[in-house]
Amino acid sequence: MFDSKASLYNIMDATPFHRSPIKELAASCREQGIKVGFYYSHVIDWHEPDAVGNDWDFPATNRDFTKYFEGKVLPQVRELLTHYGPVDVMWFDVWFDSAMTPAQARQLLSNYGEFPAVLWWDTDCDMNRARAAKLEALLKLKPGIITNNRLGGGFQGDTETPEQFLPATGFPGRDCETCMTMNDTWGYKSYNHNWKSTETIIRNLVDIASKGGNYLLNVGPTSEGLIPEASIERLKLVGTWMKQNGDAIYDTTASPFKRLPWGRCTKRTSGVDTTLFLHVFDWPTSGKLAAPGLRNAVTAARLLARSEKLMFSQNDDGVVVDVPAVAPDSISSTVLLQIHGTPEVEPIFLRQDTDGSIQLPASESDLQGALQYETGSGKDNIGFWNNPADTAGWTFKVNHAGQFKVTADIAAVDAGTFQVIVDGQKLEAAAPITKDYTKFQTVTLDGTLGIEKSGIITLIVKPVANGWNRMNLRGLRLTPLAE
Repeated sequence: MFDSKASLYNIMDATPFHRSPIKELAASCREQGIKVGFYYSHVIDWHEPDAVGNDWDFPATNRDFTKYFEGKVLPQVRELLTHYGPVDVMWFDVWFDSAMTPAQARQLLSNYGEFPAVLWWDTDCDMNRARAAKLEALLKLKPGIITNNRLGGGFQGDTETPEQFLPATGFPGRDCETCMTMNDTWGYKSYNHNWKSTETIIRNLVDIASKGGNYLLNVGPTSEGLIPEASIERLKLVGTWMKQNGDAIYDTTASPFKRLPWGRCTKRTSGVDTTLFLHVFDWPTSGKLAAPGLRNAVTAARLLARSEKLMFSQNDDGVVVDVPAVAPDSISSTVLLQIHGTPEVEPIFLRQDTDGSIQLPASESDLQGALQYETGSGKDNIGFWNNPADTAGWTFKVNHAGQFKVTADIAAVDAGTFQVIVDGQKLEAAAPITKDYTKFQTVTLDGTLGIEKSGIITLIVKPVANGWNRMNLRGLRLTPLAE
């Protein structure tokens, strides 16, 4: 898409267009005071026989990736950094980490859904680190440039880039930008009509902001440069929502709450005071909205869209706001809380029921890795359990210790084994094969779980790596055994 001297396969030499969109875009951005960012794929290049990705035209066994990297990648990145004035962002794609195995590399690329199943892979870790170092050296041509984490070779860059999923906890201490498509593909496909709903896009935006991240939302234009009408319709509706609620998104930081049963929270600090923006997905029919565990003194509460003041009260369990019977917005309504000081939130733990049992629902889990809590359209479970290194956990309070039977509600298409771990104790079970990820079956784990004393307990669900297959988990139940 620019006039490159490193390869004749460019828009100036290989097409009748004979103009450089990159040059024109960079000039226009400078005129309008807009930051300039470039995307560059430094591993996958379908046109080059020595690059990765095109196994249908070029046999993988004959590739000389070093020739491609030295002869095209490095000079083209240099061209992008030096020929177009200030460059603020370089967004590299796709990375291969130096510690990644060939199987992991194939799994990574299979997530894109557009690449062949069998892919070439360079297992020389030192070589991968050396390549990343050469690209990193070029970035010094633009001091202060922002880069992502996709160079590989241990290069971290400035931002994490989770793709096509919402990170369960965000990335504390790291900037993060979740990148997603509006349907199933990054490029335009006339037959792909699986568009995300406006509700999904807005709630994704809120969820990502509540974890301190940015939302990179793709728009795939046609070959004529037209934005698909389905994208335009949704973006207009998102824009309408943002006109009312944008103050709760822009210039905000991550939520101080571990989780909220009805939605999400973002915050903004000004001096010694903090504004909490409560994004309510599930409007309370009781007219009472609880901010559990909040200890700060509340100085004001109101609806953001209407500037309508709301009554509130505080007790040992947190803050309760009196809200109207009808939600201002059917997708996400924003309640603004002004509090004094830095937010102080006391953890609210799950507790035993009166019969001594303990319910551990998916919605209350702590997720590590790429796991997601899926909700809406009949979903209420932990999903995307593709990696056996990912875990789900619960922290709860036990008042009556003893021996417990453990059951789990699981949906799985293939056989797999998992463990429940508490204080070194491990119970194991095979996931029931329900043939459908939305059909759940209760399975009882082998043995019993002994909790010797009352207090705060943490339980972890962990796959058994050998023979693991994906499952969806709706929750667990600990039932006390009769003495």
